[in-house]
Amino acid sequence: MKLTRSKKPLYAQIANIVKDRILHGVYPVGTNIPSEPQLEQEFQVSKVTVRNAIKVLAQDGYVETGSGKGTKVIRNTSASKLSKLKRFTEVLVEDGHHISKQLLCAEHVINDEGTTASQLLGERCLRVERLYRLNGEPYIHYTHYLSSRAGSMELSDLGAQSLYDLLEEQSISISKYRDEFSVSAAAPASVLAALRIEAGKPLLKRSRYAYDESGELIEYSEGYYHTEQHHYVVNYDV
Repeated sequence: MKLTRSKKPLYAQIANIVKDRILHGVYPVGTNIPSEPQLEQEFQVSKVTVRNAIKVLAQDGYVETGSGKGTKVIRNTSASKLSKLKRFTEVLVEDGHHISKQLLCAEHVINDEGTTASQLLGERCLRVERLYRLNGEPYIHYTHYLSSRAGSMELSDLGAQSLYDLLEEQSISISKYRDEFSVSAAAPASVLAALRIEAGKPLLKRSRYAYDESGELIEYSEGYYHTEQHHYVVNYDV
């Protein structure tokens, strides 16, 4: 896998990619992540870079290392400084499900006049489509519309790294989210095709608004969930 030559060090990029895989159940709790030589080969980096990445993961509490025993995953949930609310994908992984994500497209677009993206972000934005699979079956389709401030983002990175990690590399920090939920029977045809659902099928729709510290809207996204496969769940630790 090719890493970017961005401001973020290579070891930090590797740590973020491996962490994302842990959070999505690719490397379950109790199993080992790939060996150092395997990671060196995958990312085409030095042994020192891989070891620094593993050190970050260990410091953050995701893995533990043991002499001759490899690097074991010990936690698969993120630690939020702002809230004890767990991400939905983390809840699914905790329940034993496997989540995978696929980048469908990432492109700079001119928004059609009158659309929500145009009203919120102006004439131009970065548009990203992703498909999430639950145990191999299409489950969630997400379309992200990102402010032109994210215009210098490497589009090829979106298939491997977290969207919000990439925003941080652009010195864009998200400090506030607003989520709205509704039921929609009018999902776009492309969404229905990706989810393998017939037209007119009611779907849970999630609209997200993400703002930076100054209150500027950075991202607007629309997610469609095929909840007949699995209900949307919110778990709180109190």
